[in-house]
Amino acid sequence: MPIFFDTHAHLDYPEYEKDFSEVLARAQNAGITKIISIGTSLDSSRRAIALAEKFPAIYAAVGWHPGEALTAPEDLRPALRELASHPKVVAIGETGLDYYRLPSSQNGSAADDAHYKKRQAEIFQQQLEVAAEFNLNAIIHQRASFDDTLAQLKPFVGKVRGVFHCFGESVERLKQILEIGSLVSYTGIVTFKNGQNIRDAVAATPLDKFMLETDCPYLAPVPHRGKRGEPAFVKEISETIAQVKMISLDELSAATCRTAHEFFPKLV
Repeated sequence: MPIFFDTHAHLDYPEYEKDFSEVLARAQNAGITKIISIGTSLDSSRRAIALAEKFPAIYAAVGWHPGEALTAPEDLRPALRELASHPKVVAIGETGLDYYRLPSSQNGSAADDAHYKKRQAEIFQQQLEVAAEFNLNAIIHQRASFDDTLAQLKPFVGKVRGVFHCFGESVERLKQILEIGSLVSYTGIVTFKNGQNIRDAVAATPLDKFMLETDCPYLAPVPHRGKRGEPAFVKEISETIAQVKMISLDELSAATCRTAHEFFPKLV
């Protein structure tokens, strides 16, 4: 059986409390041998580390999600440095910028929007600084914020690479990401009937420039769409991507696992 990694899962979420061992067993049975559990706050990051300590197949990324920017500590760096030193922490993130739901869309003002964007940029900057200090790469979240996200990452070229997770942008934007040495990763959206733009991006992405992820519990692929996602579903994602790339599952396994090991050097 070809093996694959789920490079972006939220295993610390309450959706998995009742049947966590079964979720891991299904992943193993599907050939998913390594899973990175992604932190979205300090508490979430600590839970991800606890899972990584308990289960050999699980690794952790530590960070603060931009959607929670207004509740972030003024200076995230001291706590993040402490977490980043853990041997099973393989990346900083999920971090980035998200302008999809600005305060003005919920009765806020233009000033509220400006403050929200400023705080997102500040905590993104802090996380990139810690990533550079610890020789870790970053898991990038961007939604309705591509140009600003890329611009803030560019000064770190040569020090921090990013993986733009859940990639759903144009081929032109894909090229901009690859030009600065960063990567993308693809989720179950690639299997959706309305996901042709994602499949077009997959076709245009060099085989050594992308990874696979579920972003579970979100974005379960066809035929599980609408259900809780889980790492086992990388299998369906890999099957669709292999078809798009016109390669075997074994070739896709070798390429994506090699890319993940290179991008996350602490993934052993």
